[in-house]
Amino acid sequence: MQRLSALTDLLKHLLKWLLLALVVAVLAGTASALFLFALDWATRTRMAHAWLIWLLPVAGFAVGWLYLRYGGSVEGGANLLIDEIHDPKKIIPLRMAPLVLGGTVISHLFGASVGREGTAVQMGGALADQLTRLFRLNNEDRRIILMAGISAGFASVFGTPLAGAIFGLEVLAIGRLRYEAMLPCLLAAVIADQVGLLWAPLLNIHHTHYAVPLIPALSAWTLGAMVIAGVLFGVTGKVFAQATHGLSGLMKRWISYAPLRPLVGGLVVAIAVWLIGTDKYIGLGIPTIADALKETLPAWDFLGKMAFTIVSLGTGFKGGEVTPLFFIGATLGNALGPLLHQPVTLLAAIGFVAVFAGAANTPIASTLMAMELFGTEIGVYAALACVVAYLFSGHAGIYRAQRGGHAKRHPAKDIDA
Repeated sequence: MQRLSALTDLLKHLLKWLLLALVVAVLAGTASALFLFALDWATRTRMAHAWLIWLLPVAGFAVGWLYLRYGGSVEGGANLLIDEIHDPKKIIPLRMAPLVLGGTVISHLFGASVGREGTAVQMGGALADQLTRLFRLNNEDRRIILMAGISAGFASVFGTPLAGAIFGLEVLAIGRLRYEAMLPCLLAAVIADQVGLLWAPLLNIHHTHYAVPLIPALSAWTLGAMVIAGVLFGVTGKVFAQATHGLSGLMKRWISYAPLRPLVGGLVVAIAVWLIGTDKYIGLGIPTIADALKETLPAWDFLGKMAFTIVSLGTGFKGGEVTPLFFIGATLGNALGPLLHQPVTLLAAIGFVAVFAGAANTPIASTLMAMELFGTEIGVYAALACVVAYLFSGHAGIYRAQRGGHAKRHPAKDIDA
């Protein structure tokens, strides 16, 4: 009788989270599909009208004003979601979703160097949290549904359900996973990805497909090369996070009126694009990422993307960090290939995920993403590089609200110094 009762409770738990995850997935997957559609339009429009870059300061001011006027309670973005998971206080206002959607599309339309995961994650979390009041969820269930929203948003915007599921668990605290949320996060991520695929033909959107033509056999040197590259990828992720946070802090001290910060940043970006004569370092940079997986690129490309993204995000433009980190990692890996006597396409693919792993402190999600995007054969190399990058990236990352679950145990105890 006791066993039957336990089985019944387990089935109720499964049905409950299947229902909630389904609702979260439909909302997040649909929102991500609409976002990808708008993002594609913004990118094509900007590329067809290069002069739009000169309106970037005005666009930055407009986004800054909108957030100052209407978005004070959601200014924290993804960090607000993480804080609410750790310490539930107040339901995320629904306006987070349209504000971050509009702010990110405007940023891309006029040429800021920002990503897209932050937008998808914030939309997914904000929409999921509206179910808290509808279903009268307690604090523990609310934590889980917020994690499911994060997973659903991440999975549907990149087309990587396994990485998305683990990202929602792994991003909260360094070195700690909340296994009680694994089922809801997995269900939400997988279903949200499928919802996005259902919308794809109607909205004419698609996920970028990548390929690594040559993955060498395991050897002592290939493994050693992954370790060396992993160190450099981790340090790069750390520098990116610290520089972005540092510039943001300086701008807040120097310029008290928030809308003026992205105005200044937009002016700097526009002038820099004009001076260097290329727009390859603004927007998502997907074409350059694809090129890094095919051919040798200029060794300084990763520095260019770092500079443009740090200025864009550090001065207040809306978007995410992850796709720029993919660009930085892929081009850095491309540059390291000849130095480490490895195929440039292989190291570009490894850098794609490993810099992200270091900057976000998410080595497991990053490894799964590598296998979902590039094939399972790359798994060992990606895992090694992502773990090493994680170890050498310090205890601070792109998400300020991320907690310290367990210390990264390695000899470099002063890595954060």
